[in-house]
Amino acid sequence: MKKIFYTAKANYKRWVYSPQIYLAFMIGFIFCFLLSDKVVQFSKEHDTVLQMNEAFIWTFGDAKSVMVVSLMLLLIFADMPHLGNDVPFFLVRIDRRTYILGQIFYMVSATGIYTLFIMVSTMVLSMSRSYTANMWSDTAAILGYSDIGQKIAVPTFVKVLERSYPYQVSLNIFALLLGYTMLLSSIILFLNLVKDNLGMVGGIIYCLFGYLLTPDIVQAWFKLSDEQSRIANIIFGWMSPLNQATYYMHNFGYDNLPRLGFSYGFFAVTSTLFFVLSAIKIKRYTFNFTGTWK
Repeated sequence: MKKIFYTAKANYKRWVYSPQIYLAFMIGFIFCFLLSDKVVQFSKEHDTVLQMNEAFIWTFGDAKSVMVVSLMLLLIFADMPHLGNDVPFFLVRIDRRTYILGQIFYMVSATGIYTLFIMVSTMVLSMSRSYTANMWSDTAAILGYSDIGQKIAVPTFVKVLERSYPYQVSLNIFALLLGYTMLLSSIILFLNLVKDNLGMVGGIIYCLFGYLLTPDIVQAWFKLSDEQSRIANIIFGWMSPLNQATYYMHNFGYDNLPRLGFSYGFFAVTSTLFFVLSAIKIKRYTFNFTGTWK
């Protein structure tokens, strides 16, 4: 376990010298600002306040926002598994299995750090107009029980307001976002082991596949009736990982969409599967070392 930890630690040391890490977190923060600004500006215009998690809830309860911030993982993990001059040093002292477990531990923890960063950033950006009590704000009520939310493209839903409280919803959305990004990370690692840089291509396809199956895109492309749209949403709600990561695209007791527990299990099982495949693939992987950083 100690060797796995030190292998992961070596990856974190590279963050200090890696422009792409700084760029990924900086762009992620900018996306948080751009995506959540509509909620904050609406609150200012109507002189209302927000519960501290509401900006995160309304921003990342939307499939497009989930996909956009997840793309930054392509920058963070573009060179995985890292093959600098420090890797031969590790491989002399540890076996391949321990090395890849260290890489997996790093990717899992780094994905968690990035997801937490996104959540905290969104909360900080709305902090000046927020309170901590676990109750919905007047802003949420206006957006949820009127057509204003749709007009300003803020995904508020009455079933979210009526069936739970802000802290519970924010934790569920965080878990779904983490599951989606974790699956993306595992796909990147496995495909990079199959062929160099294939993980970037696979990651983009993974995100694009989910985006093309979102309800708005399906409706715009196929001009479906309301009944056809409802059926399509159910089918693609089960098929698309991005819809699985979208909070309102779940069964809250009166439709046929996946339940939250199913989505958590789906992301856990599929992520674990790709990480296990990576551990198997590393046995026959040919290391081509690229040099080191200064």
